[in-house]
Amino acid sequence: MEILSTEGKARRGVFETPHGTVQTPAFMNVATSAAIKGGVSAHDLQELRCQVMLCNTYHLHVRPGDDLVREMGGLHGFTGWQGPILTDSGGFQVFSLSGLRRIKEEGVHFHSHVDGKKLFIGPEESMRIQSHLGSTIAMAFDECVENPAPYAYAKESCERTTRWLKRCQAEMARLNSLPDTINPHQMLFGINQGCTYDDLRAEHMKEIAALDLDGYAIGGLAVGEPAEDMYRIIEAVEPHMPKDKIRYLMGVGTPENILEAVYRGVDLFDCVMPSRNARHGHVFTWQGHRNLINNKYARDDRPIDETCDCPTCRRYSRAYIRHLLKAGEMLGMRLAVMHNLYFYNRLMERIREALDEGRFTEFYRAHVNMLDRRI
Repeated sequence: MEILSTEGKARRGVFETPHGTVQTPAFMNVATSAAIKGGVSAHDLQELRCQVMLCNTYHLHVRPGDDLVREMGGLHGFTGWQGPILTDSGGFQVFSLSGLRRIKEEGVHFHSHVDGKKLFIGPEESMRIQSHLGSTIAMAFDECVENPAPYAYAKESCERTTRWLKRCQAEMARLNSLPDTINPHQMLFGINQGCTYDDLRAEHMKEIAALDLDGYAIGGLAVGEPAEDMYRIIEAVEPHMPKDKIRYLMGVGTPENILEAVYRGVDLFDCVMPSRNARHGHVFTWQGHRNLINNKYARDDRPIDETCDCPTCRRYSRAYIRHLLKAGEMLGMRLAVMHNLYFYNRLMERIREALDEGRFTEFYRAHVNMLDRRI
């Protein structure tokens, strides 16, 4: 991670990976099961100005199986996306599938959400699955704890996450040394946990920073706690994050969340929000977000955003997209998803431009309250 410039705590950087250079701050487009929901392909992502695609270890392990993906040349060969790919570790499913799992020191026992089949994922298994997927960046296997959680359990979970991280690091080193590994230069990011306890967060960050990993993530946020708590935790953790390593805030978020986190020193983001919201007609614009399902758009011949040059806004009207969504046509979801992903990627470009020109604080103040405004 090379830092080109800073403004306050905000950082403008370049992150070098085995599959290309990432200009930061950056947003990763979420392709959970190796596809963006809404009929958007890896090739579409190039036109939408995407830099990094994110896929999920647990979901791909369950279906179609990481062995199959390995046979198909890893995720790059399987999907056709040739840029950087980050794979989540399956740790978030420890949180989201709480009714289907049991946590032990060796790892987590799951029942598949697809067919109920028994599964086990621990640090070593997560690394092996991600090695089979051949991603650029593998996330360490961690425990994502709900907020709020008792202090004692949060502390115990942090300690377990650190032990798991050391096992991940050792297993990745072994896998990368094998002659038949798809990506022998696979990178490893560690994940900071500690719920909303400032002291646990800071201490855990110090511990994992000492392991000299390729990057560091702040996990366990954006899971229901107030936004003010998330911003406070970023401020508590940031001083202890290595300055020369990329910083990733997992699962975040709204345009306002992203601007606030960049302002506090974060480099990398991901969230299902732009694609999920789009499939229900909620689209982001530079004037705020709008619901295309509303009757007032039934005869509106303007594009979603008159200042946007995405493929959707260049060709289609609000009225037409609304009709498609109301009729249940997949094209409506596809066009709305493409617009939202383009908007997020363009937002990151404008943040980078503002940092390059020394006017990020001005950009932040002008947009932080406007972009999350409901039109």
